[in-house]
Order: sequence, then C-alpha cells, then structure tokens
Amino acid sequence: MRPEPREGGGNASSSHASNPVERRLSRRFQVSLVWEGALVGLVGGGVVTLYRLALSWAERMLRGITGAAAGDALLVACWFCVLAITLLVVSALLRWEPNTSGSGIPQVDAEVLDRLDAPWARVIPAKFAEGTLLAFSGLSLGREGPSVQLGGMSGKAVSRILHRKRGEERLLVTCGAAAGMSAAFHAPLTGVLFALEEIHKQFSAPLIISVMCSAVVADFLVAQVVGIDPVVSLEFLRDLPHVDYLLVVILGLACGILGALHNRGMFAIQELYGLMRSRLPQARLLVPFALAGVMAFVWPELMCGGDAILEVLLSPEAPALGALVALLLGKYLFTALCFGSGAPGGTLFPLVVMGGLVGAVFSVCGTAFGISEHAFFPNFVALGVAGLFSGVVRAPVTAVVMVFELTGSLDALLSVSIVSILAYVTSSLTKTDAFYDHLLAGLIGVSSDDSSVSGLSGEKDLGHVRVGAGSRLEGLLVREVPWPDGVRLLLIERAGRDVVPTGETRLCAADELLFIVGTEAAGDARIKLGVMCEGRVVRPGRA
Repeated sequence: MRPEPREGGGNASSSHASNPVERRLSRRFQVSLVWEGALVGLVGGGVVTLYRLALSWAERMLRGITGAAAGDALLVACWFCVLAITLLVVSALLRWEPNTSGSGIPQVDAEVLDRLDAPWARVIPAKFAEGTLLAFSGLSLGREGPSVQLGGMSGKAVSRILHRKRGEERLLVTCGAAAGMSAAFHAPLTGVLFALEEIHKQFSAPLIISVMCSAVVADFLVAQVVGIDPVVSLEFLRDLPHVDYLLVVILGLACGILGALHNRGMFAIQELYGLMRSRLPQARLLVPFALAGVMAFVWPELMCGGDAILEVLLSPEAPALGALVALLLGKYLFTALCFGSGAPGGTLFPLVVMGGLVGAVFSVCGTAFGISEHAFFPNFVALGVAGLFSGVVRAPVTAVVMVFELTGSLDALLSVSIVSILAYVTSSLTKTDAFYDHLLAGLIGVSSDDSSVSGLSGEKDLGHVRVGAGSRLEGLLVREVPWPDGVRLLLIERAGRDVVPTGETRLCAADELLFIVGTEAAGDARIKLGVMCEGRVVRPGRA
C-alpha cells in the first residue's frame, strides 16, 4: 500500500532541503498557507455542495417513486429491477476505482500518513456517482464520510495542479478533509477539529491556519447555495439543574458502553461479509440492496441517513419508548449491514441519528421514573449525539464542538463535555478499537503483536511522543534513530494497534512511541525526542 517515495516526500533528508528557520519565517510561505487553504476550501466546498444537492435530489426521487409504487405489486417489482441495475452500476464503479469503498475517511487518513496514493481524478467522480446512486437506492449510509474523501481528494487535486511536493500535498489533503466535513455538516469548527483530531492527529500553527481557511471558505460557499441552517438543527432548552448532573454522568457511561458495542458489532459484520468467497463487489452489495428494497415499503423511516428519524425526534410530541428502541435497533442493524458490505457510504450521519435516539430513550426512561423532566427531552437528545460520537470515534473534542455548532448554545458546554469525556474513557476501557483506527489498520495492513516487554529494572520513567508529519523521525528505521542516552523504545501505537518494534521497523507519521528511560535522564530525553518528532509544514526547496 505504501507508495514509492517521491521528490519532496516526508523523509528526513528532503524535509531539510533548505533552512527550516528561513522557511518558517518566510512571509510568502505564511501567506501561501492562507490562500492555498482557501483555494482548497473553494474547490472542496464546491464539490461537496454539488454532492449535497445531488443527494437531496436522489432522496426526493426515492421517496416519490417508492411512495407511488407502494401497494402496487407491478410497480414494486419494477423498483426492484431498478435496484438491480443500480447494484450493477455501483459494482462496476467499485471495480474501476476500489479506493472508493467504504466511508472514505480511512483512505484520507492513509493519504495523510503517506501510506496511500489514490488517483484523485478517478476517486472524485466515482465516489460522487456511487454516493448519489446509493442515496437513490435508500441504503442506510451517511454523506459525511464520502464528503471528507471528496474534500481530501479535492485538496490533492489542487496540490497536483499547483505542482506541490508530497509533504505539502498531505497538508492540503487535510485541508480538503476539513472543507468536506464543514460543508457536509454546515459546521466549520467541527470540520477543523475533526481534521486535526481524527485525521492529522497533530496541532501546529501553520496547519491550523490552513485548515481553518479551508473550512470557513467551504462553509461560506455552501451557505450561499443551500442556506445557513445546519444539516441537523438540535435544540437545547437551558442547562440542566446541577442536581440532575448524576443523570449526565450515567448517560456518559452508557454512551461509552454503547459506543464499544457499536464498534464490535460493526467489525463483526465486516468479518462475516469477509467470509464470502466471491470477490465480486455485487456479491456483498446484494444484501444491503435487497434490504433497502424491502425497507422502502415496510419501514421507510430507516432509509438513507436518517432524516425521517430526526423529524420524529425533533417533533413537539416525544415518541413512545417502544418506538424509540425499535428505531434505534433497526437503524443500527440496517446501517451495519449496509456499511459492512463495503458500500461506498459513511456512518457519521446515521451515528448522529442513533446518538439522538440513545439520548431520547434515556430521557423517556428518566421521565417515566420521575427522575427527569420531559422539558429536558431536547437536551438529552443533544447529549446522546455527543456521547455516542465520542464513544465510537474517540474524538471527544470534536463531539463537544459539533454539538455546540448544531445547538448554537453555550449552555450545553459543561454537560456535553462531561458526557463526551466519560463516553471516551468508558469506551477506551473496554479495549475496543476506535472505529476509524480499526478501519485504517485494516486498510494499511497493520497487525498487533502480543509480545511483552520484560527484563527492565531500576528507577525508570515511562514517556510517549507522537511522530509528526515531516519530522526527522518519519521514514527512519528504528535502528537508524539517534536515540537519546538511556532511552529504550517499548511499543509503537499505530492506527490503534500496538506494534512491538524491531530494528527494521519503519516509523510513520502519527505513530505514538512509548519509551522507557532512567529517571535522571527523563527530562533531557523528552526534550530531545520532542524536537525530533516535531512535524514541519514546509515546502521543500522554497523559502
């Protein structure tokens, strides 16, 4: 999966082709970070805006056709014939460009880590067409994952057109991912945090400047075309009374457990699909397409991302507990069966819908037992969104910012933060992989090693550092690293997996290095490793 190194790639030698201080202080370089980020936001935001319009048209056509066909056996049979044709077209597109399979977020992660070099000129049209066809077919998949990939590939297209080097290309891919997320959710801060926390996993001033420019420009563009209202407009009545914060804690713990169960179920269904001997995409896609045909006439609320369920949640009358539980289980199973097949669609929007359902179930139960007021039903819906997102994706900061943007209320900050943190910690303690880390590990072929480290004695300190993109350590073998005196590398955490290193293990961007060092040398070792791991956003060969 790893592409051949190219001129200006992320290796140590090319990252020092010119004076890094001179590059950092260059006014022209600082300005270029702004306009290139804005350009990526314009291109990526434009592509995702068109994608949103196409999906909206496809969903309207779906509901119009299936609504007219309901009750007529001949028209129902004709609709299944249309689904069969759509299945063949999507399968052909997947064979033409396999990198469009799934949500697209792991592919963007791999691009940023320099472990994948996908052809943007084929990914963009293929993903656009596949997502539109799947929305027209009614599969329970979201738009956000594909939007992130479309944005990321738009950033790559801008990089290639401007003849940028590989190191800067990875930055522009991150900018494009932020633009895609921003345009998809109509939430620019969420786009910025998601790109930094989930994809790039690194914070630096030049990177933040570029990513923010992309997200803001993309959000402004989509606002001019589809309006200023967010995709999901959540409500937050007012902050809960402090005596009710015990319920907030319980909801956070519940969301962490449910997040772990969500991930384990998704991974298990992927493994079941993997048992199919046929390698043809249509063999796996046959299951979700057939289910979508049935759901269109039996349970239409479960179709597509979940807009129909959101209408139920945001209606003045709270649904019955049984209906909420049924919608939650039905939406999860349908989404898992669709996503596990490798269909080119995401799970973020269905995840938001399921989080809202979790919060709604919690609120109805609390009201029934007399420990909560019905007036706070919208609050718990918003808290459920943040909690389940944090428990599944393990990006608690993004979860907090997302709910803030979707509610437009700072009153939610304290309770949302508590739920997100507790869900994150609880889900992590179950030793369940984070959702996108697991998918990335499968994509780039990372395996874990259960070997233990022994034979250590004396007064020791543990420490950890993260390898930055473009840093001195990226691309080096472990044996080539000038480790500070007394430092012993124990583990490498890569894409959520623990890798026991050998001298021939090559370090990659975003690797988390766990090391042990003598107490007396710990401070010096941390400083030196921090400098070596510091990522650089530079344009090799240019001041």
